[in-house]
Amino acid sequence: MKDRIAKQMIVAAEADGSLRPGQPILEPSSGNTGIALAAIARLRGHPIRIVMPTSVSVERRQMLQIFGAELILTPGEEGSNGAVRRAQELAAEHPEWCFLYQYANEANPMAHYLGTGPEIWRDCPEITHFVAGLGTSGTLMGTGRYLKERNPAIQVVAVEPPIGERVEGLRNLDDGYIPPVFESWGGRQLLDRKRVVRPRESIEWARRLVADAGVFAGLSAGAALAGAAKVAAEVPAGSSATIVFVVSDGGWKYLSTGAYTDDLDAAEQAAEQIIYF
Repeated sequence: MKDRIAKQMIVAAEADGSLRPGQPILEPSSGNTGIALAAIARLRGHPIRIVMPTSVSVERRQMLQIFGAELILTPGEEGSNGAVRRAQELAAEHPEWCFLYQYANEANPMAHYLGTGPEIWRDCPEITHFVAGLGTSGTLMGTGRYLKERNPAIQVVAVEPPIGERVEGLRNLDDGYIPPVFESWGGRQLLDRKRVVRPRESIEWARRLVADAGVFAGLSAGAALAGAAKVAAEVPAGSSATIVFVVSDGGWKYLSTGAYTDDLDAAEQAAEQIIYF
């Protein structure tokens, strides 16, 4: 999911001249988009600086360093919003760097409009509900718009955490930051509803993915599945639904956090300190 938006953003920036050969890239990321950008930037000859909170898992820092990214760390207690603010400051100080800024980059939702949406429609045309976590909002905006153009009856549902709580991969729009692509792609009109998922639910459902389906996915997938289960519970008796949710990350990046192996209470408590997405 993040590889495709990283490629779309870099290729689009190269095509319009905003990213020149050898020009450094700057991006705020808690890990996954940053890893994808670092891998592609290295192949295409661009140095890259990733701004991220200190509270991310060690595996993601290691992957970024393996791909040659320079890490600029921000206070963990400020979360991803703090990394975004610092990246914006650095972009203003260094206009010679290319600031891709996934939260406002039209290539982010466009990657899903061109790729994820058509893939889902091809493989599952009977879809009735599309459920995804609300982070940058690119997946929801691009995929949701494509699917609704094919069938306006499809319900697009965002999964978000309660205000003030951290859930891996998710963002609450009332917590002080609304991604510009959410506004530019008409998010308030596109979304049919939102469902709240708490940290413990995210961990529980990620563990169920492993135990019941053999899918070792990141905690954002657990959150999306928890949201999809809430949607399923609302389907009227006697009716049927085909609910598609997005698994956009691998669980190996979070082994050091104990999210899959620790006592559930301890894992939930750790989730308040560690940014998993």
